[in-house]
Amino acid sequence: MECKAPGAVAGAGWGCDPGAVLTVRRAEVLDAAALAALAGQAYQVYVPRIGRPPAPMTADYAEAVRGGLTWVAAEDGEIVGLLVLAVQPDHLLLENVAVLPSAQGRGIGARLLAFAEEQARALGRDEIRLYTNEAMTENLGYYPRHGYTETHRAEQDGFRRVFFRKRLPSP
Repeated sequence: MECKAPGAVAGAGWGCDPGAVLTVRRAEVLDAAALAALAGQAYQVYVPRIGRPPAPMTADYAEAVRGGLTWVAAEDGEIVGLLVLAVQPDHLLLENVAVLPSAQGRGIGARLLAFAEEQARALGRDEIRLYTNEAMTENLGYYPRHGYTETHRAEQDGFRRVFFRKRLPSP
């Protein structure tokens, strides 16, 4: 079965509910509270590991939406994932990707990563960079499975971060 409808961006093999339709759309200012709540749920598990809320839990999602490169993944209208991108001179920075814990394991994160690649190409960028906290050990295996290579580790803004990049093949 396929989880796709006109305008939807998920396809067969994403592990989604056969009756659900996953769409990715640009976030609207009215989504800001839902994005903050989603980030709170998605990142809460890391608070004990890091000793404080991770940066995405304290982000200003209204400002991120106004920046224009914030997207939501919605299943049948319910926001289940978010993606925040930032255009840099020589790459696209993936600032945040998160999926509701209740929706994890269905390929939504992978679809958002693929969507980020589509956006990078549309913006003329052939590389995506991202970083994660070294205490988010699940991510340290997840990103390499999606083609990202660790470039370095450093302390930034008081967090121990692991930096990744992915070079996109020419279309």
